[in-house]
Amino acid sequence: MNTVTKTVHLDADRDRVFAFVSNIENLPKWAHNFCRDVKREGDDYKVVGSEGEIYFTIDADARTGVVDMSGGPSKDQMGCWPARVVGLPDGTSLFAFTCVQFPGVTDESFAADEDNVEAELESLRTLFV
Repeated sequence: MNTVTKTVHLDADRDRVFAFVSNIENLPKWAHNFCRDVKREGDDYKVVGSEGEIYFTIDADARTGVVDMSGGPSKDQMGCWPARVVGLPDGTSLFAFTCVQFPGVTDESFAADEDNVEAELESLRTLFV
């Protein structure tokens, strides 16, 4: 399994960035390639993307800055994409997101996912200018 961590420097404090990225309803505002919409079904969330809908959760811890994002075709088949918000001494933040090549994902598709994540991190950066 391949993994690649992408980062973006954001001109905002850690608490502000954490509050934004840990809120699942903000995904369509910055993760354009992955998420076109978020919909709620009872207590569950689904992300609507180019390949259909997947169940999606965010397990976040404000104390540590961890923002683990999980998604999959069912609630018992979820892959995790670890992420973290780190506050920097100058009052800005670093957001780190790990791309994971899950079983069955081709190298070409994983490379495309990496490119999409880079574009989404750039979108996120523009929200905190």
